Amino acid sequence: MNQQIIATPELAGPIRSETRDGMRIDWDVPLPMDDGLALRADVYRPIAEERYPVIMSYGPYAKLLHFEDGYVTAWRKMVDEFPDVLANSSNRYQAWEVVDPEKWVPHGYVVVRVDSRGAGRSPGVMDPRASRETRDYAACIEWGGVQPWSNGKVGLNGISYYAINQWQVAGLQPKHLAAICLWEGMTDHYRDYIYHGGIYCTFAQNWYDMQLKVVQHGLGTRGHKSRLNGELVSGPPTLTDEELGANRIDMWRELFEHPLDDDYHRERSADLSKVKVPLLSAGNWGGQGLHPRGNFEGFVNAASEQKWLEVHGIEHWTHFYTDYGVELQRRFFDYFLKGEDNGWDKQPKVQLQVRSPGEKFVQRFEEAWPIPRTQWTKFHLQSEAYGLAQAEPGGSIDIAFRALGDGVTFLTDPMESETEITGPIAARLQVSSSTTDADLFLVVRLFAPDMKEIAFRGALDPHTPIAQGWLRASHRKLDPAKSLPYRPYHPHNEVQPLEPGKTYELDIELWPTCIVVPKGYRVGLSVRGRDYVYSGGSGGRLSNMKNEFTGCGPFLHDDPRDRTMDRFNGETRIHIGGGGENYLLLPIIPVK
Repeated sequence: MNQQIIATPELAGPIRSETRDGMRIDWDVPLPMDDGLALRADVYRPIAEERYPVIMSYGPYAKLLHFEDGYVTAWRKMVDEFPDVLANSSNRYQAWEVVDPEKWVPHGYVVVRVDSRGAGRSPGVMDPRASRETRDYAACIEWGGVQPWSNGKVGLNGISYYAINQWQVAGLQPKHLAAICLWEGMTDHYRDYIYHGGIYCTFAQNWYDMQLKVVQHGLGTRGHKSRLNGELVSGPPTLTDEELGANRIDMWRELFEHPLDDDYHRERSADLSKVKVPLLSAGNWGGQGLHPRGNFEGFVNAASEQKWLEVHGIEHWTHFYTDYGVELQRRFFDYFLKGEDNGWDKQPKVQLQVRSPGEKFVQRFEEAWPIPRTQWTKFHLQSEAYGLAQAEPGGSIDIAFRALGDGVTFLTDPMESETEITGPIAARLQVSSSTTDADLFLVVRLFAPDMKEIAFRGALDPHTPIAQGWLRASHRKLDPAKSLPYRPYHPHNEVQPLEPGKTYELDIELWPTCIVVPKGYRVGLSVRGRDYVYSGGSGGRLSNMKNEFTGCGPFLHDDPRDRTMDRFNGETRIHIGGGGENYLLLPIIPVK
């Protein structure tokens, strides 16, 4: 990228340091990078002059911005429903998606928050997740490992962005990195985030506008003033719009210019074969559209010999701050950063909050993922009554729907007994199109005996289905070396247009999920030509998101640049019978 950094004055004078709330706080500590730029960090540490393990985060959401000031609806919803978040803390230092130092410093940790390049108090060009950021993060880790207050062991912790870049930097294997906790963080920039099944998702470009540009370094007096210490969150300089634009990438353009899985996406993805540090990967069943695929793929494919998986429900940010989440994180880090004999070495490799309708969760431990006793069961699309059953279809039929429409739903009979579905899901369909392409949106849904749909609280949207998957038919090519029966893998390295009217076999990945289906309920598979919409009404909106929630949260695939009328506004057909298979492969878990 050929962009000129607009010069901004360095923060002058000695480091501002103070003691309050039982902590020694050093504000805006300069961390020198190899190109001469100095990033800025806040350091929260115990008052006693000893050596402590370090919990570090590095990211773009501005270390001096209070959680409530940047994400008011998320904050209020969390603290209203989970008052333990507020307990044992003044909450003066709460920030979006990073640890509360008041819950870590008293337990003998140093908390370091670093503003990434171009964000908050750190100058430079804002280029999210690029290799420059990853190298910066590694330098920060090595800095934290040699400070006089450090015991030489650095752990990384945080949600979303603060988890994603952990996967990336762990691949560089910095010497002082001792453990990572990846709370709801993707690993694959292309598949998890930008192009679901090859279909462009508009979330990232809107996220860039709503969450990054608003805290870009150089906003100065035009940005927030911190309630933490009174400083300008994105200062001290105040730049013009033109200067700010020169100091950040044009994400709306860059993402759309890379429709295949090329070096641009690989640079911003994790190399899991090089991730060898002990890790705890914490996912969310309701995170369809962004993070859970990465949590599962990271856990399975990381080269680490010591790795654990935890999966929970409810909102994206909540459990990271509840007693449940904090205690889990602390046990993990106490073991690897402090060397405490707390039994973590005997912790089962997989800890699941098994989900039932009504947001009911039961904790259960397993030894591996996918669960070894899984009964992989094909539910075939039926030629009559839009059924979904284990029996092969008895006849042949073509089912047509408008290619940009709501498609068709296939239903099982009422379940004869309570049935648990937990794990990855895959589908195979025989499809033709009247045009040279077709986008398929697959949605696994749950219906009560009265045929009312049962939705679930998602990581963001309060009305989400069980699971979702996507595939652009021209991206149907599989990588046989990486594909599994329950998780097909598409290389997304070329476009293979369809011949109108010709039938093609498509293997489609649906993201892992968990639901205990009550007796008498039905499971449905909707094959659609556009995003799922919950029929029960609006899910409201969050202050940091552009769109109203209608079932998919902010993860929409409606950019007209990507879905042009000449390629996608036709008719799609599913061909049942005639020798080809059409099925949904479900992970049925027998009772122990």
